[in-house]
Amino acid sequence: MSHAAQPPAQQLLAIDQGTTSSRAMIFDRHGRALHTAQREFTQHFPRDGWVEHDPEEIWQTTLAVSTAALEASRSQGGEVAAIGITNQRETTLIWDRASGEPIGRAIVWQDRRTAEHCARLRRDGMQEMVAAKTGLLLDPYFSATKIGWLLDNTPGARARAERGELAFGTVDSFLLWRLTGGRVHATDASNASRTLLFNIHENRWDDDLLKLFKVPAALLPQVRDSAADYGETDPELFGTAIPIAGIAGDQQAAAVGQACFAPGMIKSTYGTGCFVLLNTGETPVRSKHRLLTTIAYRIDGRTTYAIEGAIFSAGASIQWLRDGLGVIDSADQCEALARSARTESGVYLVPAFTGLGAPHWDAEARGAIFGLTRDSGIAELVRATLASVCYQTKDLLDAMAEDGTRPAGLRVDGGMVRNDWLVQRLADTLDMPVERPAQTETTALGAAMLAALQIGLYDSLEEIGQHWRCEARFEPTPNSERRARRLAGWRDAVSRSLSNR
Repeated sequence: MSHAAQPPAQQLLAIDQGTTSSRAMIFDRHGRALHTAQREFTQHFPRDGWVEHDPEEIWQTTLAVSTAALEASRSQGGEVAAIGITNQRETTLIWDRASGEPIGRAIVWQDRRTAEHCARLRRDGMQEMVAAKTGLLLDPYFSATKIGWLLDNTPGARARAERGELAFGTVDSFLLWRLTGGRVHATDASNASRTLLFNIHENRWDDDLLKLFKVPAALLPQVRDSAADYGETDPELFGTAIPIAGIAGDQQAAAVGQACFAPGMIKSTYGTGCFVLLNTGETPVRSKHRLLTTIAYRIDGRTTYAIEGAIFSAGASIQWLRDGLGVIDSADQCEALARSARTESGVYLVPAFTGLGAPHWDAEARGAIFGLTRDSGIAELVRATLASVCYQTKDLLDAMAEDGTRPAGLRVDGGMVRNDWLVQRLADTLDMPVERPAQTETTALGAAMLAALQIGLYDSLEEIGQHWRCEARFEPTPNSERRARRLAGWRDAVSRSLSNR
């Protein structure tokens, strides 16, 4: 379909299925957000280190917000040309191919129940083979050991999987299956690259990895480009069949939404976790500091790679202040509280609620607060929580610099970056300019843009990039002594939180 053939009313629906909420956004072809619907859903914590979601609740909230966004669009004469899907990655679901019923709850990316399985594989010398093929580490974060756990802990599941009766998917695959009425079982290369089962150099499921993790090949979805024909929605869902034309994992979609299309461009997304993605072009770069090599996107059969650093707890730490401690009523209070705190209180929060991600990769580390005194209050705790996000980002960028990549600036997005105090503190901590785009919901935007590319609303990624706009640029405050002092305090706190100290 040519660009010129598109009537101006045509719009794009982005389904952004995240860790704590499902969101649907309608964009016009210029990337402007027109309508949004969002619903939080239940987080299940059945044991220490376990995190689960109800697949039916994921589906029902996704269906509800998509319907609401489409109705808002149609009420104003809008027409949706295509759907793009982006999703919380690594979260693992298995369902029955005949009925579509999940065999159990989804195991969330934050879940650590397979830590011992991963440790055993590392002791057996498997890390190098796995890293060489996947660009990833042997860590419970990824999907493969979660699949094994579900098969081995659900009665009859392994035998059913080997008979081809079950289907595995990350959340995108599950939603695609449901949206198409069970007609399409597929994923995109960016999501496949997060499973520990996909050879990122050969772009295929890897027999050696399937054998290592005891995953039957019959479970797996077909892997397609990030902008591709993924079929159409069942007409009964939304009143008409809508093409599904783009899929990418949430962090890769955010990189597309941030127009990080040239090697060396870098973005950091602050949602439940924090994820820094650096485009390395068509060459996969192997990190020497336990960062991940991953597929950023695959377009027209050509793969673009990235280095990624993952922080498990960013917005999740704020959620903990609200829901766990009850010291704030909403995240919106955090900026004013941070500004009111004593400037150099010496309080540090290490948010290792489910272990520490890059560059530490310590599944057994646990959260801690250091430096409390009698005059420490809620404001100091909130400030320390926000600052922990900045320090963790600094750790990632330092590791990337030692791997030979030194970006001149950082593009940020996600719900947390609406907080000016946080973004300024980030610029100060990193000692580099930080740019916040006009559209901070870049994850949903990226999914919409991939769909737009597939249906011909855009001719190239470069054309998409021309629509990126900077809303605010934060310059670092010059004070190297204070920066060094703060970072030394942070590193001391982290060292005392690690399990192997």
